[in-house]
Amino acid sequence: MRSTVTLTPEAEHLLAARMRERGIGFKQAVNEAIIAGLTSHEHQSAESFETPTFPLGSPRVPVERALTLYGDLEDEELLRKRSLGK
Repeated sequence: MRSTVTLTPEAEHLLAARMRERGIGFKQAVNEAIIAGLTSHEHQSAESFETPTFPLGSPRVPVERALTLYGDLEDEELLRKRSLGK
């Protein structure tokens, strides 16, 4: 099958490097890259990745007050820096 393909500069650079390394032509480099890319997904494990979770205990600050608490802490830090002349 004949086709026109527009390569990104990165893809063009990688293909050119592969062609030089292996002493192969453009057509062979493109075909090998496509086959390698498409078949690598078939051989990957079908298992899904699950992120482990850990219990953190009960919240120590009510969530509905979190922004108020943050504001208070920020104000205290600003006052501390001001008293130090920063």
